[in-house]
Amino acid sequence: MSARFVFLSLVITGCASVQPLINPVDAVVGEAITTARAPAAEQAAALARAEKQARSAGTNPLDWLRLATFLATLPPPLRDDARALELLGPLADAASPGVGRFAALLSSQIAERQRIARELDHFAREARERDRVDKERDRLDKERDRLDKERDKREEALKQQLEALRAIERGILEREEKLRRRQK
Repeated sequence: MSARFVFLSLVITGCASVQPLINPVDAVVGEAITTARAPAAEQAAALARAEKQARSAGTNPLDWLRLATFLATLPPPLRDDARALELLGPLADAASPGVGRFAALLSSQIAERQRIARELDHFAREARERDRVDKERDRLDKERDRLDKERDKREEALKQQLEALRAIERGILEREEKLRRRQK
């Protein structure tokens, strides 16, 4: 009975000391979520720690994944999509479970965010160009209206001058007619 008791004690003690295995990708995601919810100073500190750990670890893909995840998920100015993509490139493999798939997913999400940002920039530039063209069109319309008004004034002035010349001509013709009548 004593051997059996020892065996059961060892089994119970062993079971108590065994901790559940934690998926390393899940740990990285959990840390990223916690860090994203933290104040800005804590976010910057966590990013610095992740960078230091990745550089000191050398080739541990989990440390590089953690750093890339922080760079991709933290808010600006801590976010650096280009650097995150650079770090995720060697890790991303959609066929490889765990780190590889998550890195591939995160890479595709970053690439999509960058594509959307480029499209928004393109639309913003187009909108600014349309505004510039509209303002130029308005300026030209105002200039054309001003020139039309000036032309109308000149035409009116020329009409008045022509009418004055016609009145002078009528006056001359009337005088000549009177002179002819007197001479008859």
